[in-house]
Amino acid sequence: MIVYALHCTCGHDFDQWFDNMADYDAKKADGIPCPSCGGTEVAKAIMAPRVGKPQPAPAPACAAGGCGGGGCPMMM
Repeated sequence: MIVYALHCTCGHDFDQWFDNMADYDAKKADGIPCPSCGGTEVAKAIMAPRVGKPQPAPAPACAAGGCGGGGCPMMM
């Protein structure tokens, strides 16, 4: 699945999901209706990549013998 930001000739912007690039091309040939005005003259709009925030590394697992000796970061 891929999402494209679309822009109609009336100035409306909207997002639409497609199975792949070929699906977009096929639906564009048939006319993709704008949800605001129903116009089918749409084109791909400029898009910025959606990059997720980095996730912190998971805490280290405890040793098999337990967390003795006060060295466990989970005990602080």
